[in-house]
Amino acid sequence: MAQCTAPVQGHRTSNAAANCPACGGRSSYRSYSPNTSPSYYSSPALSRSSGGGNSSSSGRGRSARPRWSPANSPVTYTPDEVAALDRYRSKVEAVGPRAESYDLFLCHAWDDRRESATELHNLLEAEDVSVWFSERDIVLGQPFMREIDKGLAKTRIGLVLITPAFLKRIESGGVSEKELSELLARDLLIPVAHGVTYDEIRSVSPLLGSRNGLSTDEDSWEDIAKKIAELVTV
Repeated sequence: MAQCTAPVQGHRTSNAAANCPACGGRSSYRSYSPNTSPSYYSSPALSRSSGGGNSSSSGRGRSARPRWSPANSPVTYTPDEVAALDRYRSKVEAVGPRAESYDLFLCHAWDDRRESATELHNLLEAEDVSVWFSERDIVLGQPFMREIDKGLAKTRIGLVLITPAFLKRIESGGVSEKELSELLARDLLIPVAHGVTYDEIRSVSPLLGSRNGLSTDEDSWEDIAKKIAELVTV
């Protein structure tokens, strides 16, 4: 097929157009200059309305204020987060404050205990949330599983830090899997995804993946800690 010479030689005159092997037989020509693009080079994206957009991304950008969040709260929530967290708030309100108990049981993979789990624990305690955390609350020499059992009994609600390491642990049936099973059975579990998507979680644990919660893809650790603190405060 003959190639149009407009991009190189231009079609500013009728002779130039007539000499073009692709356009010479046409009755009219389109003017072209190196500094402008002919209409057939226009990107389809440029013709889209600026008011459009993906509904999920636009929904993610909107902010909403859940009923339990103080008016002066520094964090913002998406409508999806409010909808996901409302079920956990209802559980917290039903349980209410209890004497000699913790606000949260932090369920995590052994591999995460020194890094992400400790960071989340420390940020939560800085927000005045009491957290049962195995790294701190299991005394050396005590029976490990029995101490976890007592920790579960003393907590109002569970928080599970879901990471790639956590998904591997529950697939292999370790301690994390036993903690998770108990918290799922009680329907008292707030998921926080870190380094994994909820689709990936669902592929390993449909029950866990069906409980949308928070994600470090959407919020900083600090904001996640603040949101959880607001959620469990009654």
